[in-house]
Amino acid sequence: MAIVVMIVVSIICFILSNVASDPAVGIAGPQATDADLELIRKTYGFDRPLPVRYVEYIGNLLQGDFGTSYLARRPALEMIVERLPVTALLAVLSMLLALAIALPLGCAAALRPNTIIDRFAQTLAVAGQAIPNFWAGLLLIIVFGVQLRWLPISGSSTLAHFVLPAITLGTFAMPPLMRLIRAGMMDVLSSDYIRTARAMGIRPLQLTFKYALKNAVLPVISLAAVQLGFMLGGSIVVESIFALNGVGYLAWQSMSRSDMPVIQAIVLLISMVYIVLTLLADLLNGLMDPRLRGSRS
Repeated sequence: MAIVVMIVVSIICFILSNVASDPAVGIAGPQATDADLELIRKTYGFDRPLPVRYVEYIGNLLQGDFGTSYLARRPALEMIVERLPVTALLAVLSMLLALAIALPLGCAAALRPNTIIDRFAQTLAVAGQAIPNFWAGLLLIIVFGVQLRWLPISGSSTLAHFVLPAITLGTFAMPPLMRLIRAGMMDVLSSDYIRTARAMGIRPLQLTFKYALKNAVLPVISLAAVQLGFMLGGSIVVESIFALNGVGYLAWQSMSRSDMPVIQAIVLLISMVYIVLTLLADLLNGLMDPRLRGSRS
């Protein structure tokens, strides 16, 4: 299924990138004459039927050729690989921050439902999902970068430069993780085997973290993989605000300049990473949950 999804994504990406705008205009610019555009279409093969161009596009992809930038005249894959470490580091730090907040608060809210801790966790989750990324990022820049001068507000040369962007991106991924952990823990804690273990005198701390959390965290793995893939593809706003020279910022530059080969390559690669992360999460769930292994056998 992952392979089928990749093929469908490649088709949609290719069609939309060629239908949304004229590639010849992206190369020649909006001031080009009709004669210039016609010459470019013949030179680059844009006048050929779309299915023929797609087959050629797939053939190039299988050889590792993701196209050449119209503006930089460089391979699109090379440009993405140069900036991928920045986006990957931002996504990993953001996910670690989101899990560091969601796991303890979600467990605490499940252990003490309808208390101050539970209400605080739910309020934080609602606020984290309601606040737009661009507004949160600008607010963090004003407070911690401009007024207090504690952290840098642009660039990616040190880990300190990733603190504010990671907070901005991580707070958006934290709410669904926290709600899922809370719901999973409450469901597990009310199950028969937990009541039996409690009646046998197992200590509450051991009962919570050794037995309950192990089962409650299984759906969180799948959601974390989806959120991580979303962070890789949805970091355009955050990278633009904090001037991080990553894939998201490259995507914004390419879209503003109609550099379609780079846009195609970014969408396709991030989609592939997203699919692979989801596949790995399913495999990891199968390894951790004996019930899934039994159903497959």
